[in-house]
Amino acid sequence: MREIIFDTETTGFDPKNGDRMVEIGCMEMVNRVLTGRTFHAYFNPQRTMPAEAEAVHGLSDAFLADKPLFSERAGEFLDFIEDSPMVAHNAGFDFAFINFELTCCDHPEVDRQRMVDTVALAKIRHPGAKLSLDALCTRYGIDRSHRTKHGALLDAELLAQVYVELRGGRQIGLELCTESVEIVAQTKVLERKERPFRQPRTHAATDAELAAHAEFLKSVDTPLWGA
Repeated sequence: MREIIFDTETTGFDPKNGDRMVEIGCMEMVNRVLTGRTFHAYFNPQRTMPAEAEAVHGLSDAFLADKPLFSERAGEFLDFIEDSPMVAHNAGFDFAFINFELTCCDHPEVDRQRMVDTVALAKIRHPGAKLSLDALCTRYGIDRSHRTKHGALLDAELLAQVYVELRGGRQIGLELCTESVEIVAQTKVLERKERPFRQPRTHAATDAELAAHAEFLKSVDTPLWGA
């Protein structure tokens, strides 16, 4: 199964308030294994970068000034994701920005039915625990020492490792097949039914064995059963 693990960086929290996407990083995963294929791009948001947002991802107005508009690379992005499920951490946030940008350049939105939210998965697997990407990396022993600031492709790479763990980690594909177990159980039952009937054997001691045992007991000094 093909899936796209992705992350975005933005100028803020809500595209309806004028915020824009400035970076996207996507990684292709097939059968829960990264293939090495990626799509990564920076975009000129056509607005100034708030200091609070720059502090998170480090993308300045000067850095983004010569970057393309999203509309210039939208086709490449859509070609890369195809119709695959799309996995993100707090996916509703990222989908809101992607679909806003697609709408702005007259492309159809990405169907939210394709959305896989790792926050929702983590809530089920670890109820009551911290669910940030950093917290999940710590829980699963994933090295993030090289992550000094948020970056879309870097965060997507970390998320891919977290996602595999949330889906079962290295145990994927090793679960027991219930159908096979039932078949084996039915075979065992048939095997038992087909065995020939045997009369139960008696296990009572003979008179000679009982006499020998009585003589042996006489030789035991201070037996426990006689206390």
